[in-house]
Amino acid sequence: MGTEKAYLSNNGDMIKFQYGKWTVRFRGPYSLEYFTAIKDWDNGYMVVMAKYRHNQEPEKEYIDLVPILKNLYIDALQFLKPIKEVRLAYGQN
Repeated sequence: MGTEKAYLSNNGDMIKFQYGKWTVRFRGPYSLEYFTAIKDWDNGYMVVMAKYRHNQEPEKEYIDLVPILKNLYIDALQFLKPIKEVRLAYGQN
């Protein structure tokens, strides 16, 4: 993994955000199948396209990591500052 890149994926409704040695997991919508694209990254705020069971077409979804990180007692500003890009991580371990 590159030092400025983070990776997003999911396994069912469990969303995984990976950066460096860190892995943050959090629960998403029960009907989430997978993410199809990351449209925008802005210091912890992501606009993504997600495929849900109830819809044939991907839908625009918003993920704000700042409150998630704060709930985990992680300094969000320090953690997110070096991340310049987020990619989908499907097929990677």
